[in-house]
Amino acid sequence: MDTITTTDGTRIYFKDWGPRDAQPIVFHHGWPLSADDWDAQMMFFLANGYRVIAHDRRGHGRSTQTWTGNEMDTYAADVIELADALDLKNAVHIGHSTGGGEVARYVARSKQGRVAKAVLIGAVPPIMLKTANNPGGLPIEVFDGFRDALVANRAQFFLDVPSGPFYGFNRPGAKVSQGVIENWWRQGMMGGAKAHYDCIKAFSETDFTEDLQQIEVPTFVMHGDDDQIVPYADSAPLSVKLLKNGTLKTYPGFPHGMCTTHPEVINPDLLAFVRT
Repeated sequence: MDTITTTDGTRIYFKDWGPRDAQPIVFHHGWPLSADDWDAQMMFFLANGYRVIAHDRRGHGRSTQTWTGNEMDTYAADVIELADALDLKNAVHIGHSTGGGEVARYVARSKQGRVAKAVLIGAVPPIMLKTANNPGGLPIEVFDGFRDALVANRAQFFLDVPSGPFYGFNRPGAKVSQGVIENWWRQGMMGGAKAHYDCIKAFSETDFTEDLQQIEVPTFVMHGDDDQIVPYADSAPLSVKLLKNGTLKTYPGFPHGMCTTHPEVINPDLLAFVRT
């Protein structure tokens, strides 16, 4: 199993497939999932000649079930250590949901030459929580409900989310995949309950405004307008306004987990952006 050990002793699991001299595409997963959530994209880019890399965030998947450091600064620091260990240069970093926040913080702090482009898909920036400066955000009670459900019965909660809002399977006429639901559950239950609990605060309360403003590389913001997890109006359009070199593409009717439900649409759009 491929891992690095960070300066605080945390083991970070990663996949690294493809030619070492090819341009790296680095994938950052959402909560509470793992690198496995990117299978459809990693296989696609591998077939197109790229080097593809995805890691399990600390506390998630096969990485150490940390009880500390489950916040965005440390998540980004872990990616810095991974990029250093693999000597990634001119990489494209693609983040979904919480992983989009991780990408924003990492790219804003990355070393010169490490990052060529960034992609935010259904991503949590600028900030999910309703505040005085973000009146369109979700109230804290929503995220308190997530925490309560996780503590009360994490296994059931991790069935309810993918069965309903995550993939839009609760919408009339939705083509429900039991395999997709069970794979979401499998990935979630691999991680640590404490890390997942802490990560709710990380993805909901972290303000990425300054990170977005500092990013200079071309950044592609992709979001479904039927996203029931990260509401469209308070995320993608606001993020692209903060970016120096951002492009927004809105996907009518697409859900939060559109990389899984619509890879035939998402993957070619990603490839076109990477090649541009």
